Amino acid sequence: MTRIITLFCIFIAQIGFSQSAESYLEKIRNNEALLTAFFQQMPKGGDLHHHFSGSVYAEPLLERAIAEDFYLNLETMAVSKTKPTNGNWENFSSLKNKGKLEQYEQQIMQTWSVKDYNGSVPSDDQFFDSFMKFEPTIQGHFAEGMLELKKRAIAENVSYIETQLSTIPCDMNVSDLSDFNTKLRLVSAQKDEKAVLKLLDDLYKSLQKKEAKKYAEDFNTNFLAKLHKDLKIDDEKFTMRYQNFVLRFMEPVDLFKNLVIAFISSNESKLTAGVNIVSPEHGENSMKDYWLHMVMFKYCHSKFPDVKYTLHAGELTLGLVQPEELTWHINDAIYVAGANRIGHGVDIAYEANSYDLLKYMSKNNIPVEINLTSNEFILKVKENRHPFTLYKEFNVPIVISTDDAGILRSNMTEQYVLLAKRYPDVNYETIKKYVYNSINYSFIQDASVKKQLIKDLDNRFKTFEAKFNN
Repeated sequence: MTRIITLFCIFIAQIGFSQSAESYLEKIRNNEALLTAFFQQMPKGGDLHHHFSGSVYAEPLLERAIAEDFYLNLETMAVSKTKPTNGNWENFSSLKNKGKLEQYEQQIMQTWSVKDYNGSVPSDDQFFDSFMKFEPTIQGHFAEGMLELKKRAIAENVSYIETQLSTIPCDMNVSDLSDFNTKLRLVSAQKDEKAVLKLLDDLYKSLQKKEAKKYAEDFNTNFLAKLHKDLKIDDEKFTMRYQNFVLRFMEPVDLFKNLVIAFISSNESKLTAGVNIVSPEHGENSMKDYWLHMVMFKYCHSKFPDVKYTLHAGELTLGLVQPEELTWHINDAIYVAGANRIGHGVDIAYEANSYDLLKYMSKNNIPVEINLTSNEFILKVKENRHPFTLYKEFNVPIVISTDDAGILRSNMTEQYVLLAKRYPDVNYETIKKYVYNSINYSFIQDASVKKQLIKDLDNRFKTFEAKFNN
């Protein structure tokens, strides 16, 4: 009788009535529909590389532009609340009355996102140019965006988002500093760090500190904290924190004063979890001033040592820039700027002494934020050409992120589907570790909040894995 029962148990296990989440994942590796269902239900922790404006889908933005009767540039598909003096602009009510609205709606969707992308323009231009085209629909409507992101996150079992959100760069007057841009670039070209730090110190002393602090307080209190509280963003299912950021294409003095404000903002608010730098890394000012920007972060860290920051670094590939430009961006983000996390890190294989750099990242627990869909669309880097396996080989902490899910028309579930499908040696336990990394390496300042998110993740995984036990 015992032998019969044993054989029956073996039979049941073989036909799949009893299995673990890990064994089930291995069975469905090559079936994208089954992978999607699996990862849709799997707890996914946090999204740490997340641009607020790029994560809102184009549909609600277009609806808002139509409802508020914005003006549409009929050539570029950019919108404006008021009619600009230059260009061919027409408001949406006029287009509707002429019966032309529907034909333009499709073009707008294809310009504000990668919907139906056909390669008619370079993919990096398609991506980066879209932001300014729909940006007027974001301004004044941050609440709607926050609620959309929260609702979508809960629906796909994402419990935390650390989004990059800032308001219009400040126009704080800085007197008698018009020649600082030239001076900074001159000593920067010579890679004279001591001279740059001296100039930055002079510049910092010349800033109107009270005014800088006022900008930071206004962002923290009157904008961010008010929205966060009024919308009841944090609850038992979801938590959100924010990164203030600066724009790479700005002139050095303007960027530096905004960076100081961003550091003050993060230093004085638990909601503003950290600081970042954004916009195309291969842009003219981005490339020319990259090292200078890293020194600026180093300087601000000396003034505000408790502030965390993650840096977009190495979002480059062969052909996009000259080969020699691929050798130093991640190096400088870590060794010069002292980044706590690295965003993208795609050019790591080209970086000088990349093995030593990877070992340093591993030893010092400096995670890389991997954005598979984004890297494929913008840089055409995917599968074995993507450095994911290189980071994994050197035990660099990895977190999986979306980047700009709205523009890319993606979500967090798809990132894990691509991960499992493309890299079969990444087992369930490793994927689970990446999920926990997304909370453990977050910039959440309140230890009790992080502890609760981990506890919640434990419970979510327990519930999820129980589905495969019977």
